[in-house]
Amino acid sequence: MSMTDEVLQANEAYARNFNLGQLPMPPARKLAIVACMDARITVEQLLGLKTGDAHIIRNAGGIVTEDALRSLIISHHLLGTEEFIIINHTDCGMLTFKDAALRAQLQEKTGTMASEPKHFHAFGDLEENVRRQIERVQSHPWIPKHIRVRGFVYDVKTGRLQEIEAKAARKVG
Repeated sequence: MSMTDEVLQANEAYARNFNLGQLPMPPARKLAIVACMDARITVEQLLGLKTGDAHIIRNAGGIVTEDALRSLIISHHLLGTEEFIIINHTDCGMLTFKDAALRAQLQEKTGTMASEPKHFHAFGDLEENVRRQIERVQSHPWIPKHIRVRGFVYDVKTGRLQEIEAKAARKVG
């Protein structure tokens, strides 16, 4: 049996006892989170959230990509979120390579070039990356200045969050 078959069986059991069909579309806590896809991170648990509390956007590195920005803009303007959190983490795989080296490795391995993804968004400094993601969100013209944007590094060994201050905190009114 494949892993997909196993998770489909688990879904059958989940669906038999499902009782969340009444949840409203907007997140109850008016919160949106951009976090890394790392399997060691369970965003809801580490933040004390329940299903329906927040929008959670995950990708490799917790990067505010064009698609993450799209989701944050929709989250705020159409679904009423008022705070954004960025979460990166210690021991992140994105710290272990450079974009150009990975692209060359993939071209060699597959024997072909690809135009997408244009960037893998690898980084060498965890805290600086969090600051860069905060700035990317704060500087977008469609994200109102009153939206609180805070960034954190999650320690995969201790389970603790450390807040990373933005370079120049924007005033929240």
